[in-house]
Amino acid sequence: ATVEGRRVLLGNRKLMDREGVDVGTLPEAVDRLSADGKTAMFAAADGRALGVIAVADTVRDTARQAVRALQAAGIQTVMLTGDNQRTGKAIADGLGLDVQAELMPEDKLKLIDQFKAQGGVAMVGDGINDAPALARSDVGIAMGGGTDVALETADAALLKEKVQGVTEL
Repeated sequence: ATVEGRRVLLGNRKLMDREGVDVGTLPEAVDRLSADGKTAMFAAADGRALGVIAVADTVRDTARQAVRALQAAGIQTVMLTGDNQRTGKAIADGLGLDVQAELMPEDKLKLIDQFKAQGGVAMVGDGINDAPALARSDVGIAMGGGTDVALETADAALLKEKVQGVTEL
């Protein structure tokens, strides 16, 4: 973006490398934040690194309960995420899930196809990047509060933003 005449970048290491921004020792901070389950992004202006910004989803206790209920019913659960491996693993470990991280939408499609070869697949998602996988799954479930494209693509939509709705469904 251009902000008050300055070229501002916010993104991952690949973006900074592509744009020729020296991030110095900032990757150490990114690694620490990622290990805590946060998605960390580099911030730069006019070709100079400024710092790191981190965002995180909070894992609700109800999500843990829902995952346990699905697993108790014999359903294999896997988290597919675009987050980096360390962030994905930290979140998945807290939920008791396997994880596939650093996925682009086309990567999620390939995994859905692999899972379908083993049996029926239900996909739960809420974002634009989830929409193709929701459509390809045997059953696509959009979370309430998700993007319009996810809600339109899915076979079912949960009205509340609570994962236990998946087990109820």
